[in-house]
Amino acid sequence: MSQFLLIILFLGVLGFSSMIAGPPKVGIGKPAPDFTLMDQDGVNHTLSDYMGQWVLVYFYPKDDTPGCTVEACTFRDNYRDFEKVKMKVFGISADDAKSHKKFTEKYHLPFSLLADIDAIVMELYGVKIPDAKKAKRHSFLIDPQGKVKKIYDNVTPADHPDEILYDLKAFQ
Repeated sequence: MSQFLLIILFLGVLGFSSMIAGPPKVGIGKPAPDFTLMDQDGVNHTLSDYMGQWVLVYFYPKDDTPGCTVEACTFRDNYRDFEKVKMKVFGISADDAKSHKKFTEKYHLPFSLLADIDAIVMELYGVKIPDAKKAKRHSFLIDPQGKVKKIYDNVTPADHPDEILYDLKAFQ
């Protein structure tokens, strides 16, 4: 075989292996994947529009279920603390804007819930449950430069906001 064919074959194998491995995972210190999603009021939010401030993106399985309600309500109860540090909070699930609207009204949630009805952002962040249109309960703390500062993958809904605020103080 010629050297040229060996190089082509080698590059083809590299390309194929990267297709099998999939896109790079979200990681600490890496830029947070950008997205645009609609909230409960029909307003689109683009992550990169919030550069210059801290952002928390939390993924949850479904509106108005026991664990998700506890988590959302603890964010609500601690929301003033998040406002004091000028942090934007976004909850993301595969529920549509109408479902999010009912959920936010029922529990008086002061932050935006974003509708990822096609689970595209869940896929980007590696939190989609295989064979389901639901997210694993994960959160991503994103710094003002748009980089992932911390990933929370073992979330306890009732304690999660306190954990984030504690970490944020350590980072500042």
